[in-house]
Amino acid sequence: MQILEWQTLNPEERRAALSRPTARLESQTLAEAQAIIDTVRAQGDAALRRYARELDHIELEELQVTGAEFAAARAQLQPAQITALERAIDNVERFHRASEPTPVALEVQPGVRCERLIRPIDAVGLYVPAGSAPLPSTVIMLAVPARIAGCPQRLLCTPPQRDARASPAVLVAAELCGIEQVFKIGGAQAIAALAYGSESVPKVCKIFGPGNAWVTAAKQLVAADPAGAALDLPAGPSEVLVIADDSGRADFIAADLLAQAEHDPNAQALLVTTSRQLAQQVAAAVAQQMATLSRRSILQQSIASSRILIAPDLATALGISERYAPEHLILETRAPRALLEQVRNAGSVFLGHWSPEPMGDYCSGTNHVLPTYGHARAYSGLSVFDFTRRMTVQELSAEGLRDLGPTAVTLARLEGLDAHAAAVELRLEALRHEHAA
Repeated sequence: MQILEWQTLNPEERRAALSRPTARLESQTLAEAQAIIDTVRAQGDAALRRYARELDHIELEELQVTGAEFAAARAQLQPAQITALERAIDNVERFHRASEPTPVALEVQPGVRCERLIRPIDAVGLYVPAGSAPLPSTVIMLAVPARIAGCPQRLLCTPPQRDARASPAVLVAAELCGIEQVFKIGGAQAIAALAYGSESVPKVCKIFGPGNAWVTAAKQLVAADPAGAALDLPAGPSEVLVIADDSGRADFIAADLLAQAEHDPNAQALLVTTSRQLAQQVAAAVAQQMATLSRRSILQQSIASSRILIAPDLATALGISERYAPEHLILETRAPRALLEQVRNAGSVFLGHWSPEPMGDYCSGTNHVLPTYGHARAYSGLSVFDFTRRMTVQELSAEGLRDLGPTAVTLARLEGLDAHAAAVELRLEALRHEHAA
């Protein structure tokens, strides 16, 4: 890994040091995704089967997973694997239930009552990729908050394997999370099916989950179409930033960096440390550990765009992190909680030497669907909130309108909206007549 001294870099060099691998949606990718969307809208299930044949190289008779496939999937998992899934689900459910949105009812002044009601989204589509590795953990992160929110219809799409079946681990996780409708569809065609529906796939209101460039492009395209479906949050390649002082262990930090870098060739891992010695030790440990890992071809690409930055102090290190706004922030320092108070821009934070990032990926209880590519400045990680709509209600009594109505009339006149003013004035006039009578 390249080691850079932050204080010696000029402004342009600092921008380059914090630049991410290119993740722009190329016009060709957008065009290809749009073509797939248009074809699925026009041809429905026939298009989905054709794309399975052309892109996945398999023949699909049934798009939806059957009860027999669910049972076969469970039989393929070992009891310890099922127990691990159950334990992860339990922790994620505990944390997400504790952070459920709550309704509000308030009389803001006599005769004027305002409320906020919570309603689940009627139908949600969960997309779980299965390219280089199946992701049952993503099933948990999507399906648990959807279930807590009470979404009546919860569908899941995941690419089929070579045997024309869905990943057994994904199916078991889905079953444990109460997902009954699973479709063996991947890529942009899955997003199109969820957004617009087909003969087999019901249309949904909002689509959740990560994916490749075509999935990301398709989600953005259907979200821009009023007839399509909303998306969860902006997503890009995974990333991690570690802040460490001289108390950090090089082997721990190297493992943390590699854990995120192995996701994707465009993933990025940054270390910002106050210790030059630790920087050198981590660079050596990354090279040593990487040689033993199965996803070396991916790591060789992602580590090439990963860096180690030496900062003069922790305040500067934190400033670098705030500027970068990482998806995952790991504070491997003597007093990590003291730094936490100053953290504003991060998707999820891991405190201390004993909180490796994969715990959040799998089973600590928080959600691993997080904003990337700097979007942590404005977006939050997935939660029950994202599966609900917050609807406001207002109710005025005659006395409340008599008192507050003139304020609305004044503001409507200020904006030049006569019809707004008239809708209130008519009622005020009726109240005056009623009072006079």
